[in-house]
Amino acid sequence: MGGAVSAGEDNDELIDNLKEAQYIRTELVEQAFRAIDRADYYLEEFKDNAYKDLAWKHGNIHLSAPCIYSEVMEALDLQPGLSFLNLGSGTGYLSSMVGLILGPFGVNHGVELHSDVIEYAKQKLDFFIKTSDSFDKFEFCEPSFVIGNCLEISPDCTQYDRVYCGAGVQKEHEDYMKNLLKVGGILVMPLEEKLTKITRTGPSAWETKKILAVSFAPLIQPNHTDSGKSRLVHLPPVAVRSLQDLARIAIRGTIKKIIHQEALGRAGDGLKSPPRFKRRRLRRRRMETIVFLDKEVFASRISSPSDDNNNCEDMEEERLEEEEESKSSELKPDPPVNFLREKVLSLPLPDPLKYYLLYYREK
Repeated sequence: MGGAVSAGEDNDELIDNLKEAQYIRTELVEQAFRAIDRADYYLEEFKDNAYKDLAWKHGNIHLSAPCIYSEVMEALDLQPGLSFLNLGSGTGYLSSMVGLILGPFGVNHGVELHSDVIEYAKQKLDFFIKTSDSFDKFEFCEPSFVIGNCLEISPDCTQYDRVYCGAGVQKEHEDYMKNLLKVGGILVMPLEEKLTKITRTGPSAWETKKILAVSFAPLIQPNHTDSGKSRLVHLPPVAVRSLQDLARIAIRGTIKKIIHQEALGRAGDGLKSPPRFKRRRLRRRRMETIVFLDKEVFASRISSPSDDNNNCEDMEEERLEEEEESKSSELKPDPPVNFLREKVLSLPLPDPLKYYLLYYREK
């Protein structure tokens, strides 16, 4: 499933392509996609395919195509502080992107059938927290994963603001999925070969919207024990943050505001700020038209008197672009600075407190 957009050379170019094709439409979703490198969730020997708009599967490990994840993220309409349930959480790639938007006061739970995939997801989450500078740019809602069949969730579980199911849902399970939602909540799932968005507008009122045609493997039916009883899945409790943790969130937030104010001050002094995201230059493309005549198909190029001028302009633009690329290859940019980390390490505080503020990433 996938292939709707062309392949990128890196994560930023993949996101550029998704934006150009209108799969990513909002700034929040774009920031989350750029913050987490898709290749980090691939096994090393398969990373060459990470920036293609294609699904990937190896054993029980599975990633949907980027165009599917972006449509899901947009449809969920995520906001800070919401609760999210990911049914078939897999590698944790989607859950981690969602966590960047939910922030520290959200809820981020995942249910996964395979124990080896749960371990893989925990390793990838640990790698993201310990190594990615994006972790310090956002207030993160860390996902919690539990093992089990998502069709066997305990009936006394809490309801969620947002729910996503990453496997094909049979029609007989539609009401089961809907009942996981709070009033006002949004459920996104593949239903009858369509990615479907369902909004709960009242206790027994729903709005349904078909987003796009998809092909997902169906949900695996519960395998009951010898006694005939199912193994109920108990989701993590919604824990109240400790006073110590709240203090860390507040201090980090205050430091970020100071850094932002200092950056605005430097910009006011006439210093040019670095570009926020890497952008690639887009070349103009002439449109082609498809003509149908008596069941035969003809492809023809639309011409205009300005085509010759456009050709000259395109050649000149390509020449200038090649010159810029050759210059940029000679001058490699410095790696981005993690200002939050630098500011914390410069504070007149005991080292253990600094390490705590940095989630022990410097220890």
